[in-house]
Amino acid sequence: MLALKKGLWNLAVAPILAALVGIAPPSPCQQPPNADREPAAASIAGAQSQPTAEQIGDSLAVRQRYQAAISAYSKSPQKTAPIWDKMGIAYQLMFNSKDAMRCYRESLKLDPRNAQVFNNLGTLYASLKEYGQADRFYRRALRIDPRNATVLKNLGTNLLAERKYNKGWEAYQQAIAIDPQIFADHDAPKVENPASVEERGAMNYYMALGCARSGFTDCALQYLRAALDEGFVTRKKVKADAEFASLRANPAFQQLVSEPTAQ
Repeated sequence: MLALKKGLWNLAVAPILAALVGIAPPSPCQQPPNADREPAAASIAGAQSQPTAEQIGDSLAVRQRYQAAISAYSKSPQKTAPIWDKMGIAYQLMFNSKDAMRCYRESLKLDPRNAQVFNNLGTLYASLKEYGQADRFYRRALRIDPRNATVLKNLGTNLLAERKYNKGWEAYQQAIAIDPQIFADHDAPKVENPASVEERGAMNYYMALGCARSGFTDCALQYLRAALDEGFVTRKKVKADAEFASLRANPAFQQLVSEPTAQ
């Protein structure tokens, strides 16, 4: 994810939270204009075109040079809330949870109502399998921004990891209602956070439900196969589940539910 995708900064470049959890970034620092200027304004434009420490950090982070990015951010004359947040993300992508947490908290000291930083703290605790703490931070983010589909999806994933399957699915449905494209980036299922086969199976199954409801057939089928392989659900149940009615005419779905169960 350091390619700045919609609501998800890290999923495309680092598997830190698997394909279910997104770290939400602040807006990238505005780059200086590069358009040609009149000669009279050239010297002023030249001075303005020098990149700031934050811009240099953003450029390094996009190239996955996280330690160098942190060094650049640290040289900013004034560390703003977004800079602390970006440093936290960079540390988290290097699996340095302690420093990531410190940076996120410094960001919140400067901007205590930043929903995306509370979300980022939630993803951090989820990666440590401290699901109760993650739940707390996701809900604080939602009190500030109740229609944030990414946070709702992350909360749903967290609830599934806690085996609160009905509540997790409810959170997913709320996320889908706000943003039907919320599962669009998850066409290559990979669930790493849950420790047990049952947890992985549950998360894959409910991700399949979410993808099916959003209209992402290939994504739904991949998650569904994973859930079946992990024994969370039977082919008979999948075939009868009304949530998968939209897939019943699909040959790949028909083949999936008709395959013999592995012994």
